[in-house]
Amino acid sequence: MKGMSERTFRPSEAHKLTDPTRLAWLPPAEILARLDLVPGMTAADIGAGTGYFAIPIARAVAPTGQVFAVDLQPEMLDLLRAALAEPGAPANIALFQGDAAATNLDASSCDLVVLANLWHELDDRPAALREAARILRPGGRLAILDWRHDVVRPPGPPLDHRIPMRDAVHLLEHAGWALHHYGPAGDYSWLLIASVADQSQQS
Repeated sequence: MKGMSERTFRPSEAHKLTDPTRLAWLPPAEILARLDLVPGMTAADIGAGTGYFAIPIARAVAPTGQVFAVDLQPEMLDLLRAALAEPGAPANIALFQGDAAATNLDASSCDLVVLANLWHELDDRPAALREAARILRPGGRLAILDWRHDVVRPPGPPLDHRIPMRDAVHLLEHAGWALHHYGPAGDYSWLLIASVADQSQQS
């Protein structure tokens, strides 16, 4: 499939995304607390997978907010669709097939874009940043959560697939983004939050 590589997370491994132990070493509440979510916001979860973040984000922005859950793989969207059919699931999540460089979302449609555990998979990170800038509204923020390279595994991808946080910071700064936060998150991850500082550099 176009856009997939050896680093792309496969649907056959989806059980890892819903493993209860994940809640201990990557608590969604810890990440969401950094995102300053309020009801009425529109957020895009790119690489949404089974909805580990999309679902709690949807609850945080309800009742008037919305989440666009974007994933490249139809199988992942089917798994998320099934989860959303369960009793008590949020009703404010819309599913889109797309990738980080081509989300199929409208321009200036989001207050927040989340790339969770996707950064290390991307072949063209500058293109992903341009797409995030395109779909963000003025003042919107980008949150990138990914795997630390200086920890033991499992869990997570091979260490040589991981991108050091400092490399991501360097790329964003040189692409015209303003960094608001960066640092460790959970037991094995880093989190970076930024907004577009220089729109002219995003073209």
